[in-house]
Amino acid sequence: MTSNEQPAAPAASFAVPVADVALVPEPLDPAQIVSGSPVVTGAVLWESADGKQVRGVWQITPGVVTDTEADELFVVVSGRATVAVEDGPTLHLAPGTAAVLRAGDRTTWTVHETLRKAYHLTLD
Repeated sequence: MTSNEQPAAPAASFAVPVADVALVPEPLDPAQIVSGSPVVTGAVLWESADGKQVRGVWQITPGVVTDTEADELFVVVSGRATVAVEDGPTLHLAPGTAAVLRAGDRTTWTVHETLRKAYHLTLD
């Protein structure tokens, strides 16, 4: 598989270089932007037949945004950010950091350097 190919669903076992996965623009609600001009891109690598499990790669450029999270495990591949969880901890993200966000967490992402992560979401 080349770095620009995406596995078909349902996919057999596969491996991709996360840093080279081609990403496509994802809409960011202007109401979520606190400061800067962040741009979000991503690619779904696999999705369950019922749509409740999603695995992929996601990236955001510098700026500050708010979000309401899904149940997610991710690993930061590149970049740096601080994620403040309302009524919870502040997460310091850097390459190699694994993080878990709970469904419903209200967060503020301060992206210091373009951040790319590989993720697994569990949706309701």
